[in-house]
Amino acid sequence: MRKLIINGGKPLRGEVTISGAKNSTVALIPAAVLADSPVTLEGVPDIDDVKALIKILNAFNVKTDYQDGTLTIDPTHMKSIPMPTGVIKSMRASYYFMGATLTKFNEGVIGMPGGCFLGPRPIDQHIKGFEALGATVENDNGAISLKGPKEGLKGTKIYMDIVSIGATINVLLASVKAKGKTIIENAAREPEIIDLVTLLNKMGANIRGAGTNVIRVEGVEELHGCTHTIIPDRIEAGTYLAMAVAIGEGITVKNVIYEHLEGLLAKMSEMGVPMEIKEDSIFIPKCENLKMVNIKTQPYPGFATDLQQPVTPLLLTAHGSGTIIDTIYPKRVNHLAELARMGAFVKVNDGVILIDGPSQLTGAEVAASDLRAGACLVIAGLMAQGTTKISQIEHILRGYADIVSKLKGLGADITMIEE
Repeated sequence: MRKLIINGGKPLRGEVTISGAKNSTVALIPAAVLADSPVTLEGVPDIDDVKALIKILNAFNVKTDYQDGTLTIDPTHMKSIPMPTGVIKSMRASYYFMGATLTKFNEGVIGMPGGCFLGPRPIDQHIKGFEALGATVENDNGAISLKGPKEGLKGTKIYMDIVSIGATINVLLASVKAKGKTIIENAAREPEIIDLVTLLNKMGANIRGAGTNVIRVEGVEELHGCTHTIIPDRIEAGTYLAMAVAIGEGITVKNVIYEHLEGLLAKMSEMGVPMEIKEDSIFIPKCENLKMVNIKTQPYPGFATDLQQPVTPLLLTAHGSGTIIDTIYPKRVNHLAELARMGAFVKVNDGVILIDGPSQLTGAEVAASDLRAGACLVIAGLMAQGTTKISQIEHILRGYADIVSKLKGLGADITMIEE
């Protein structure tokens, strides 16, 4: 079992470069199999989710070559095989192979997705989209079986009952070669959706409206290979920005698109954080006397649910009482008990997180219950006096590339051990 040992209370300074976006990468890799020639993705983060996706590709007889952040995917000899269990269970985003295999082979059997447990995350909107395009969808003991009509999928109008990034991506993958026009209404607007559409259009798709709540897809007959550079990870950037404010003495976060972070940057400004925002970097000087704020997560461009947990330790440095309301995943509260163990004044009441600051944290043995809870505990460990030992770090390694070396580069006393 791998664990992180952090000797906290040491100020951090220097530069950190943000990797390619995890939430883009996990959609772009399944999208690449729709091409009839190799696709090259640049800026692919070195995270466990990518390694899991490469295993899935190889099981489908897709050739891959991954070195120095560049992943080449050759789907020329891809085979249609059922993927009911195994590695597909290890990550949530494996469900994008539903839309991809349905388009590629007019059929597919994909196991129900795994990943972090953040409360119920149903896939009813995905299934509704597939069925609207003409597919038959059956749940066979936890494996989703998909079959298109003989004449192939047909474009249609689909209204999403809730704004869902996952369902928007899956319907895009399923409709890209469907006959005629597909209109997706109440679509997700996240930067990762735009990144996916950019890749698909480079491959020969005809998609308009990405970044708005109405996306129009004109079906095409074939898609070809291309080269695409993945956008920077806005959640990783937000995590390091929160860390820079909480315990930094001058940190530059590089390879960022600040427009993707406006929800977070607005809250940091409200707290009294001075920032130097440049074209692709943000400098955070040493911060003192921060004001407490209230945060409410919303679909993009609102405050990202994935930044709710990493920003909680930052709020513990602020003066006053504040609240966090997560409207996307109200059950995303497992990090609070671990923070309380470290001395934080936090509690949850009727789904509202209550925070009193400032709190002086002390090192403790804690467990990362999910990916972003793990990021929260890393920041808390860096802030705390004494030693923090974090277990269940496989969650963290699913989504944060080179986290130990990046933090060491800022002066953190952090090591990964095997126990």
